Amino acid sequence: MARIIGGIGTSHTPTIGIAFDQGKQQHPAWSPLFDGYVPVVKWLTEKKPDVLVMFYNDHANSFFFDHYPTFAVSLSVQHRVADEGMGLRLLPPVKGHPAFARHITESLVNDEFDVSVFTDLPIDHGVFSPLSVIWPEHATSWPGAVVPIEMNVLQHPMPTPRRCYKLGQAVRRAIESWPEDIRVAVVGTGGLSHQLAGERAGYNDSVWDMRFLDALERDPESLASMRHADFIRLGGSEGAEVIMWLAMRGALSGAAKKLHQNYYLAMTAAWAVQLYEEPGVA
Repeated sequence: MARIIGGIGTSHTPTIGIAFDQGKQQHPAWSPLFDGYVPVVKWLTEKKPDVLVMFYNDHANSFFFDHYPTFAVSLSVQHRVADEGMGLRLLPPVKGHPAFARHITESLVNDEFDVSVFTDLPIDHGVFSPLSVIWPEHATSWPGAVVPIEMNVLQHPMPTPRRCYKLGQAVRRAIESWPEDIRVAVVGTGGLSHQLAGERAGYNDSVWDMRFLDALERDPESLASMRHADFIRLGGSEGAEVIMWLAMRGALSGAAKKLHQNYYLAMTAAWAVQLYEEPGVA
């Protein structure tokens, strides 16, 4: 059967992808960010997952507010990069895994999650910014496939943190019921604390960020019990994106061990990455 080998939580701001494309990995202002991904790149290179299942949100590039799904699974054969108004990034499309994605979708529906599906829609920085820095050797092709699972963190009513945590648990059951012997890593993107508009525009809270990262490792149930209003109050309006990290954590077992963490606050969004490994991964 398929096996989850670990999980990654990562920020997904578009500036990560822009700085990567401009070769700023060694720039003093950017190296604390990119250096934080080196252990993740090493782990992925050594463990070689066949598929990344990525929890992300679309930023009104493929889904719009006239019909924004709560949860949606991509069944695409390949995922193209979305043009977000600054021209296309020079990245190759990343392979999908339609059969595996359909299996996950059917399993989620049988687990009483009413999910949408989509094909042939471009994917924005919610996936491709983190993908650039965790799979950096992608000049002509990526080393594996990706199954993106879109989550609504933009349009109210949004799924509760508890629902997102349960989604991750249901995705784990779906993955483990896939009959083929493949290795899967789950990735939650977004956050951490930031607010882009309103009276608190530019807001950050590093104390809350560190509390969140610690609780995600040690007590994710406490985060699942919170409300969106709590996440917004503590981490800013866009800081509620961390519920996608909660979905990733829900897909891991209680025995998963945190191997690495990096945190860097230099701009309007706090950047962070966490790496977890399941026991017994060779």
